[in-house]
Amino acid sequence: MTLQWAAVATFLYAEIGLILIFCLPFIPPQRWQKIFSFSVWGKIATFWNKAFLTIIVLLIVLFLDAVREVRKYSSTHAIERSSASRPSAYEHTQMKLFRSQRNLYITGFSLFFWLVLRRLVTLITQLAKELSNKGVLKVQAENTNQAAKKFMEENERLKRLLKNHGKEEEHILEAENKKLAEDKEKLKTELKKASDGNVACMHKTLSKAQNDMTMMKMQSERLSKEYDRLLKEHSELQDRAGKGNKKGL
Repeated sequence: MTLQWAAVATFLYAEIGLILIFCLPFIPPQRWQKIFSFSVWGKIATFWNKAFLTIIVLLIVLFLDAVREVRKYSSTHAIERSSASRPSAYEHTQMKLFRSQRNLYITGFSLFFWLVLRRLVTLITQLAKELSNKGVLKVQAENTNQAAKKFMEENERLKRLLKNHGKEEEHILEAENKKLAEDKEKLKTELKKASDGNVACMHKTLSKAQNDMTMMKMQSERLSKEYDRLLKEHSELQDRAGKGNKKGL
C-alpha cells in the first residue's frame, strides 16, 4: 500500500473510532457540548470549514482515481492482452484489480463517514442546546407553579379572614338588636305601670318614655346604617379578593 492510501486508510480508521465514541450511550450530549466549547476549538473553528471542504475535495479526487483504476483493470480486453503476452500476467492483473477495488472502498467509506461525522457533531450540539433549554423551561415552570400555589393560599387565607370578620360583625349587630328589643319591652312595661298611677306622674313618665323611645329609634337607625356600611365593606373586600385570585391565576 502506497503512502497516500495508507494515509486514507488511517483517516478512515480514525473516523470510525470517533463515530463510535460519539455514539457511546453513557456520555451525555451536555458533556460533548462542554468539550466543544473549549477555547482550542474556538481557534480551530475559523479554519474548520476550509479544512472540511479541502478534505472532501481530496477524497473525491482519490475516489475518482480509484474508479479509474478499477475500470482499467476490470476490462476483459486488458486481461486477455496481458495473459497472452505473459502467463503470470493474469494473476498480476487480478492483484492490481483487487488493490484498486480496495482503494475504491477505502476512499468511498472515508468520504461517507466524513460527511456522517460532520452531521453527527452538529446534531449532538443541537441536542445539547435543546436539553439545556428544556432544563431552563422546567425550572421556570416549577417557579411559576410555586408562585401560583402561594397566591392561591394567600387568597384562601384572605377569604377565611373576611368570612370570620363578617360573622363577628353579624354577631355584634344581632346582640345589639336583641338588647334594643329588651329595652323596648322594658319601656313598655314601665309605661303600663305608669298608666295605673297619678296623671302627672303618668305624663311625666310618658314623656320620659317617649324621649327614651325617640333616642332608641335614633340609636336603632344609627345601628342599621352602621350595619349597612359594614355589609358594603364586606362585599368590597370579597370583590377585591376575587380580583386578586384572578390575577394570581
